[in-house]
Amino acid sequence: MDTTPDISAAVRRLYDTFPFPPDPLSDEPPPGYNWRWSWPDAYNFCTGQKPPKLDIRILDAGCGTGSSTDYLIHLNPEASVTAIDLSAGALKVAQERCRRSSSRASLTGAREADFRHLSLYDAAELEGEFDLINCVGVLHHLPDPIRGIQALAAKLAEGGLMHIFVYAELGRWEIQLMQRAIALLQGPQKGDYPDGVKVGRQIFASLPENNRLVKYEKQRWAGENQRDECFADMYVHPQEIDYNIETLFELIDASGLEFIGFSNPGYWQLERLLGKAPELIERAHGLTERELYRLIELLDTEITHYEFFLGKKPVNKIDWSDDKALLAAIPELSGCMHGWPSQQVFDCNYQLLNLSSAEFEFLQGCVPPPAPPYQGGEKEGSPSGQGKGEKTVGEILADVEMGLDEVRSILSKQLILLTPKL
Repeated sequence: MDTTPDISAAVRRLYDTFPFPPDPLSDEPPPGYNWRWSWPDAYNFCTGQKPPKLDIRILDAGCGTGSSTDYLIHLNPEASVTAIDLSAGALKVAQERCRRSSSRASLTGAREADFRHLSLYDAAELEGEFDLINCVGVLHHLPDPIRGIQALAAKLAEGGLMHIFVYAELGRWEIQLMQRAIALLQGPQKGDYPDGVKVGRQIFASLPENNRLVKYEKQRWAGENQRDECFADMYVHPQEIDYNIETLFELIDASGLEFIGFSNPGYWQLERLLGKAPELIERAHGLTERELYRLIELLDTEITHYEFFLGKKPVNKIDWSDDKALLAAIPELSGCMHGWPSQQVFDCNYQLLNLSSAEFEFLQGCVPPPAPPYQGGEKEGSPSGQGKGEKTVGEILADVEMGLDEVRSILSKQLILLTPKL
């Protein structure tokens, strides 16, 4: 029997009852910087270069209360953003969030989003294709995730990117147990979400302090789960599918899209776990990429989700292994870097980096000269927030004692964007 309509209705009721995420509304642009929602930085991560255009179309697929939409609007001021969601209650909050946040659009250049009350399954009803599709925390709540990802893939333009976030089963094992315990105690009241939150909180309050479920909750989630919306989303959700590497790639393969990479590549380095045993690293050289990923998650079961990029071919990539091409490229500072100008900056993941004197001088060379006084007409700006320089890598290196390998290191840290010579 096909229960998809019933499940979708149950999910809709949850988010109408507890709109998620419960981030506060603000009359200011969203705080912080998530590079995965910035087209220039995401495109650079996926392809090694600055995108050829910035006036793109973006789809926020399953926008919830609009926190992601708010970032997409403000980080991509030249783009047009469409946001869809199954829950009318969450969508209402999203519209108000972005309306208030964009009230200062004259200062940020942000546009308003086009909100649609629509299921991912029905993405075909949207006009045209999208260059960037953002789908965070949604596919794992669908009765048929494969149908959902295929519906989105059909709306992705050639050369476009899709950013996805889904749950991982090993790091959510304790969550799964609590979900089942709450469901058993609710019995026929399952689906009454306020009651589910009440039951779950009573369980946690009653269990011994050394109980594994209690310790995991306090260690990982207690802060955010003080809010009922977060607690309900985690513990009383009517539909959840958690993945491992094997089932994750079954989902990816079904999309027909190219797997470009996890957006936290450092996690997926075996040396992080087995660096003290080079003979084991050598043994792992015979593994396929997917087998290597599976080995890593088996050895480190803390991962609670996968966040990654897919692309629709052809996705043109440059690895900058050609010295001549790298020397001719034009670099500019990335919006991922914070604290500039300083030799101590924060990278895209807000980790502190100590720049060498040569690295600092190189980055200074990427800064464009001051713009002449505004004389009317169209203004130019940079989506990365720093501006495009005029010098090539080779021209900057002529004045800086630094080699190309150090330039490649700066690029790998997502501190610069490169535009190849045409």
